[in-house]
Amino acid sequence: MHSIRVLIADDQPLIRSGLRMTFDQVPDIAVVGEAADGGEAVREVRRLRPDVVLMDINMPAMDGLTATREIAAMGGAPTKVIILTIYDQDEHIFEALRSGASGFILKHAPIDRLTDAVRHAAEGDALLSPSVTRRLIDEFSRRPVASASPVPVLDQLTERERDVFRLLVRGYSNEQIATTLMLGDSTIKSHVQHLYQKLGVRDRVQVVIYAYENGLVVRSPQ
Repeated sequence: MHSIRVLIADDQPLIRSGLRMTFDQVPDIAVVGEAADGGEAVREVRRLRPDVVLMDINMPAMDGLTATREIAAMGGAPTKVIILTIYDQDEHIFEALRSGASGFILKHAPIDRLTDAVRHAAEGDALLSPSVTRRLIDEFSRRPVASASPVPVLDQLTERERDVFRLLVRGYSNEQIATTLMLGDSTIKSHVQHLYQKLGVRDRVQVVIYAYENGLVVRSPQ
């Protein structure tokens, strides 16, 4: 069985040690390296090519946001980044997601949440709680639209892909989309992957950002 290869980036040795001990109990996840700052994390990603990085934000030398941007810009097989945070109200979460992170996880989350986060990210999905998804959508819908001109790539989407796109932007999970459109889970997964390819994005978080930055949706009235 292929193990998901994980790099832990945190400036606190106790946090790194605790996470490593946690994942040592999980047969399909292997910690392949550690980093004490963002610069070291970037170097280790280039050297080890892990599937997922668990990234703290506040680190010396290079912070986690800068490191996330550099990792997201790397060529080759993409390494997914999950932000480690103490509180889900962290003011940097939105910027981290824009920088290329696939989601976030609380540092003291239960083992099953940690392992689910890593598995979701490795599969190319994003891990966000419904409350954070709503805040993300609200945050971007408040900002000035970067571009209101037509987006040619949308012409490449099929009618069903447009349906899936609209539901993704509203924060629906694959299961919710399948129920709403009365389609099978595998069919929805296929549509979602096609959307990622056509829009040139990595995950559903980036779909939300893409939609709002291109003026494709507006926030619904309260």
